[in-house]
Amino acid sequence: MVAGVVARHARAFARTTLLLAGAVLQALMSVGTIVALVLAVGQGMAFIFAPLVRTHRRITALARRRALAWSGVEIPEPYEPPPPPPVPDAEGWYRSDRVLYKTPRVPAFNQRYKWLLGDPATWRDMLWIASDSVVAAVVGLLPLSLAGYGLAVAVPWVTPVPWPAVFAVPAGLVMTLGAFMLAPVLLRTHAVWCSWLLGSTPRARIARDMGRLARSRSDALDAQNAELRRIERELHDGAQARLVAVGMTLGAAHDLVRADPGAARTLLGQARSESAAALAEIRGLVRGIHPPVLAERGLGDAVRALALDSPLNVDVVVDLQVRPTAPVEAAAYFAVSELLAEAARDERAERVEIDVSPRGMALRITLTGVGAPAPAVLAGIERRVGVFDGVVAVGREGVGPPMITIELPQALAHTTEGTHPKMPLSKSIPVVLGWSLGWLPLFPQGFVAGVNKIVNPENRSWFLALYLPEPMQWPFIGLMIMLGTFLYGMATALPLLHSREYGIDSCAPPYTYRRR
Repeated sequence: MVAGVVARHARAFARTTLLLAGAVLQALMSVGTIVALVLAVGQGMAFIFAPLVRTHRRITALARRRALAWSGVEIPEPYEPPPPPPVPDAEGWYRSDRVLYKTPRVPAFNQRYKWLLGDPATWRDMLWIASDSVVAAVVGLLPLSLAGYGLAVAVPWVTPVPWPAVFAVPAGLVMTLGAFMLAPVLLRTHAVWCSWLLGSTPRARIARDMGRLARSRSDALDAQNAELRRIERELHDGAQARLVAVGMTLGAAHDLVRADPGAARTLLGQARSESAAALAEIRGLVRGIHPPVLAERGLGDAVRALALDSPLNVDVVVDLQVRPTAPVEAAAYFAVSELLAEAARDERAERVEIDVSPRGMALRITLTGVGAPAPAVLAGIERRVGVFDGVVAVGREGVGPPMITIELPQALAHTTEGTHPKMPLSKSIPVVLGWSLGWLPLFPQGFVAGVNKIVNPENRSWFLALYLPEPMQWPFIGLMIMLGTFLYGMATALPLLHSREYGIDSCAPPYTYRRR
């Protein structure tokens, strides 16, 4: 375990050094970006803009993958969806800005240029590349400088210090160890900084949500129309036909009631049987629309009723303290019903376990022992739960039985209205460290050390920078000022970002369309 911790901190130290090398390349990229923008926008060379943006998006995509692999911070892409391809008019011409073209090449180029130019994420990428060259340099220099200074202090005959060797060696080793301990924190902070600029913008989220909302609305309308057609078909072919037969039977019995009372009684018995069958079909149809047990007892008891009616051996575990809304319950109920019906047709299915439980604001239903249903059935379930931004996952854990998981992300959001989760430790600890330690590099070892070097350079006192060789003193003072500013900025930004994230979530409707 100790070896794993040491290896993790060593990897983080090496990665911060790689960030320092990448900062140099990003600084050169920033200069090239300025030149390309001048040519593309200022000189009219619009053909340069699209390759420039594609290059930036490749670089930022690499940064997103790096943040996820190195720090576990997932950064979604913020880009707006691309424009649709040009569509010709009735005469086969393509229109772009009141100009007609025979081919779609120029209109497609104009649409793509406007899309890239008007996307805020394009300019945020450019801003990140320019500013991250400074931030990554600070993140890379801090542990490297601290480790280098610690090693220099630990070897007093190489870098003389006014301390006894018995104090200098332990102090240098502590500084070096602190550099390795600080590297993972700085790496995580850099990933959070990248997510602040490279994450999804409100405009991109709204565009994606509108697209998902349009698709969900279309799916809901299709499902509603299909359900209406099914109800009409079952009423026409089932209950309506039986009721017509009942009417004809009653008419025949009316004609025979005096001539042949026995035959009339037989026909009346048949009419009563037909009416009972029609009533049973109508009740079954009503249960198919919205089961009474679901409305009266909730999702848990409704799923248990499905388990009792299933020919399979079904175990149900329900851990719901509150009920979802009625539309969510109906979608989850019919999804489970269709999956159990598919499992009953599978000869290999013997035992099914159903778990219905909350995951924060999400409702998760897991069916273990159920294999992948037919594509048409799976597509229908996805459309049904997709209206509520739900997802369906089919797979298995290792060599275990197959399983299907249905998750509705905001199904229980109405039960947590007005509550805001506290900041996790991964955010609280950097905030506390920033406010408690930010003053130390910013003022005593930064501004005060710089003033002392100008006013009285002979008095080195407890200013660490003044014990370094002369060429390194001002860079070290500047580094301390940047470190203090960075710590205070981090301590201020993390609560604001957390508040903004959950503030937007709390103001959103119960079923938002964020992840699909």
